[in-house]
Amino acid sequence: MNKAGDVSSNRGTNYGDLHGWAMIWTLLGIFIGGMALNLTPCVYPLIPITISYFGGRSGKGQTIAHGICYVGGIAFTNSMLGVFAALTGGLMGGLLQHPLVLLILSVLLIFLSLSLFGIWELRVPYGLMQAATKSHSGYIGSLFMGLVMGVVAAPCIGPFILGLLTWVASMGSPWLGFIIFFTLSLGLGLPLFFLAIFSGSINQLPRSGEWMLWVRKLMGWVLIGMAIYFVQPLLSKTTGTFSMATLALSASLHLGWIDKTKAAFKAFDWIKITTAMVALVFAINLVGTFVTKGVGAGFTAYDENLLIKAQNEGKSVIIDFSAKWCSPCRELDDRTFHDARVADLTEKEFTLIKVDLTRSGDPIHEKLLQKYLIQGVPTIIFFDRNGQEIKELRLVDFEPPEPFLERLNKVKQSR
Repeated sequence: MNKAGDVSSNRGTNYGDLHGWAMIWTLLGIFIGGMALNLTPCVYPLIPITISYFGGRSGKGQTIAHGICYVGGIAFTNSMLGVFAALTGGLMGGLLQHPLVLLILSVLLIFLSLSLFGIWELRVPYGLMQAATKSHSGYIGSLFMGLVMGVVAAPCIGPFILGLLTWVASMGSPWLGFIIFFTLSLGLGLPLFFLAIFSGSINQLPRSGEWMLWVRKLMGWVLIGMAIYFVQPLLSKTTGTFSMATLALSASLHLGWIDKTKAAFKAFDWIKITTAMVALVFAINLVGTFVTKGVGAGFTAYDENLLIKAQNEGKSVIIDFSAKWCSPCRELDDRTFHDARVADLTEKEFTLIKVDLTRSGDPIHEKLLQKYLIQGVPTIIFFDRNGQEIKELRLVDFEPPEPFLERLNKVKQSR
C-alpha cells in the first residue's frame, strides 16, 4: 500500500501488482533475466575463467564453499542496491506525481536501452576494472569476486540493472527490493556455481559469438517496456494499452525475424522464434483483453451531497482513495472494477465515489485523509445504508474480482 499520511510524498509499502501468483511469475521472470545476463558479451567470456578459478580447488567440498561465497558476494551487492533504491521510494512517490519527472525517467530508460542496442557503449574506468579483475585467494577472494562482478559486467548489465533499480524505487518497499535483486543475483550466480561443480560441462557450452548481441537487444526491449510503464499515468487507457502492445509487436518482429543474428548451435533459432512468439501472444492478449472488457464500475468524483443522497436512498457507499501513479490502484481499475459481476452489483446496490490523490494540495482531500485516517493508496472504505463505515472490510491493496464480490456481499448483509 502507498503511504498517504502525506500521500504526495510517501508511497509506503506499495507492492504494486506483486502478490500471489503475480509475485511468483515476476520473480521467476527476474530469475530467468538474471540467467540471460550471463549470455551477454561482457559476462559470457568470463565464464571459463570463473569456472577454472573454482575448478582449481581440491575436492568438491571446497569448490562448493567457494561457489557459495561467490554467489553470496553477488547477492549481497545487488540486494543492498535493491534495498537502497526502495528506501528512496518515499521521494520517488512524490516525484512520480509530476509529468516532467515521469518523462525524464522514460527518456533515461530509453537512453540506457540504446546502449544495449549498441548505439553507444557504457565503459567502466580502466583503473576500476583492473582492481575488480585482480585475482584474490581464499574464501574472502571468492566473496570479493562476487562483490565486484557487477563492475566487470557493467557495460552489458548496467543499463538493465539501472532500469530495474528505477522500478524498485518506484515501489518503495525495501523488502521487495531485497527479494527482487536477490532473485536476480541467484539467476546471475547459480549457473556459474553449478558449472563450477560440474566443470567438465564447460566444454559443452556454445562458443562466444554474435548471438550474445541478440541477448543484449532483448534486454534493450525490456528497458523500453519499462519506459512505457512509467509514462502510462500520462496517457489515456487506450493510448497506454496500444503503446505497450505496439512495443511487444515490434520486439517480436525484430527479435524473431528482422534481426539476422546467427549462432553455431541449433537451439538458438528455436530460442529466437519462441521469444518472438511469446511477445506476439502478449501483444494480442493485451489488445484482446482491452477490447473485450466491459464499461466497468461507474465512479463519481467526491461530493458531500453524494453521501447524503445515498443515505436518503438507503444505499451503501464505496469510497475509493487512489492515484494514477499507484500501480495496485490501476490494477483495481483495470481488473476488479471492470469485472462484469462487480460492475453490475455496484451499479444496483452502491453509490461509488472516487477520491483522486494523484496531485496533492486539495483542501477537501486533505480533510478526508484526516477524517478517515487514510494511511495510503489504494484504500477502499465501505459504508452501510446508515452511513457508518464497516471498518473490518476496509481494503488497502489490490484484490481480484472474486474475493471483492464476497466483500460486497458482506456490505449488503450489514445493517
